[in-house]
Amino acid sequence: MAKVVIIGPAHPLRGGLATFNQRLAKQFIDEGNECSIYSFSLQYPTFLFPGTTQYTDEPAPENISIHTVIHSINPFNWIKVGNRLKKEKPDIIIVRFWLPFMGPALGTILRRVRKNKHTKIICIADNVIPHEKRIGDKAFTKYFLKSCDAFITMSDKVLSDLRSFQKNKPAQLVSHPLYDNFGEIISKQEARTHLGISEHQNIVLFFGFIRHYKGLDILLDAISFLKKNKSDSFNFKLLVAGEFYEDKKPFQEQIDKLNIADDLILRTDFIPDSEVKYYLCAADAVIQPYRNATQSGVTPLAYHFEKPMVVTNVGGLPALVPDGKVGLVVEPNAEAIAEGIIKFYQLGENYFIPHLRNEKLKYSWAKMASAISQLANDIQK
Repeated sequence: MAKVVIIGPAHPLRGGLATFNQRLAKQFIDEGNECSIYSFSLQYPTFLFPGTTQYTDEPAPENISIHTVIHSINPFNWIKVGNRLKKEKPDIIIVRFWLPFMGPALGTILRRVRKNKHTKIICIADNVIPHEKRIGDKAFTKYFLKSCDAFITMSDKVLSDLRSFQKNKPAQLVSHPLYDNFGEIISKQEARTHLGISEHQNIVLFFGFIRHYKGLDILLDAISFLKKNKSDSFNFKLLVAGEFYEDKKPFQEQIDKLNIADDLILRTDFIPDSEVKYYLCAADAVIQPYRNATQSGVTPLAYHFEKPMVVTNVGGLPALVPDGKVGLVVEPNAEAIAEGIIKFYQLGENYFIPHLRNEKLKYSWAKMASAISQLANDIQK
């Protein structure tokens, strides 16, 4: 049995990172290990957080010890938490890295821990080079990466970015496991009834926080293209489910200019975990029109709920979505995305389901936990 600590967001913080960390902790616990999470008492200063709130109203996960102790902008706190973990002497620390801003806090904590000459520090790097760049990114990232013993990435792109900073430390590529903690698949009819959506429409889903790199504006242009070129019998709507993480005014102006309001279903409040299954199960397909991407937490959701995907040919997306099997890979422009949607409906949802069911077997939490444990075993202290 190993003593494992995960450093990263957890309840009552919300979002994909918290969901991932809690599910990974459950995996280690289920395998007989002791595992807890060290989360943030303050994660982002208000000026860095674009959403409405950083917190969830949903209940805490059962049987997981969560310590809400890290203050992202208080250096005295970093030293205190680092000394606490140094004394606790976990066998493995798994630290999430997704934003250079976190580099000083996490890097300082881990430098204190390393003084115990026992704990193996494994970083799961969601991003190394951020989607939106800020002053200090490179220095903060370097500072953090030097404090780790080994790395896991979930896409070739992040692994390549990592190697531009860290050429020699052990690193392994492991697929993002499936989010299997949002409930079981329900019928499309039940999901649409719950959401108040017609059973007789073609629905594709854009899901998740709305940020520039995710390309919703390109997708809106694609909807306009479809509207001008589709037949009347197509009866198509785009369901947008997720909170704006940037100014929504330009999107509304674009919708008005393109005259596509009637072709959209906008649910742009934060989607709580308990509602996720309804949105995924209501859709015919999930669409990811990203400008750039490392990996995406939406892809594992689509796999879990067995929904075909239309994704753009950027970053790690094509590797996760084999073209013509579990979905379609298109170029990141409006006409190509529109043609991808048309092709999806020509092939039909059922064409992709057998491939999805076969491909999803690759993405298990046990594989992620095993990769972490193996990396830790290989580190010499």
